[in-house]
Amino acid sequence: MTGPAPAVARVVERLRQARVTPTVRAADADSADALARTLVDCGITAFEFTATTPGWEKLVETWSRDVPEVTLGLGTVTSPDIAERALTAGAHFLVSPFQVPEVRPVADAAGRLLVEGGLTPSELRVAADRGVAKLFPAHVGGIAYLTSVLAVLPGARIMATGGVTVDNAAEWLAAGAFTVSIGSDLTKGDVRANVARLTRAIA
Repeated sequence: MTGPAPAVARVVERLRQARVTPTVRAADADSADALARTLVDCGITAFEFTATTPGWEKLVETWSRDVPEVTLGLGTVTSPDIAERALTAGAHFLVSPFQVPEVRPVADAAGRLLVEGGLTPSELRVAADRGVAKLFPAHVGGIAYLTSVLAVLPGARIMATGGVTVDNAAEWLAAGAFTVSIGSDLTKGDVRANVARLTRAIA
């Protein structure tokens, strides 16, 4: 690649500014929509719905049309078909829990960011070279592992996901994570209180 497409560069910058990119995973579309609205009301500016939520296409379409100021992704993208449907619906970026080389041409043709998951330095290098890599599951190696990876991949933009919590998100960011993705730990219980606590911690 000679350089990221303009739309990719814009989304990368928005993720950098957001610092936290929650994963909104729910049993149905209505629950996911309500949860996302609460997060945005609390100041969250970027998040991802997931392809495991029934009705996700309509969610992405509605949010990308009605709330364009939010940087919206779709997670659990595991095939070209899901990727194409997500981009048609208006997703600004795609996220996969693992390497999906068959999805890369779809993202590239659309000029959209694909955040691929990886655990080994080799996997993370491939993904980071395309824009942003997803360290998953991050809790396996912990913060010390992220530090070691960044020592050999200085400047790599890495999204830490899996085991990142409201209470340790600031530590991941301080260790060099480009952004962090928090799922159930942020959205269980009092979501507004959780977001307020997170915001104070990473300020």
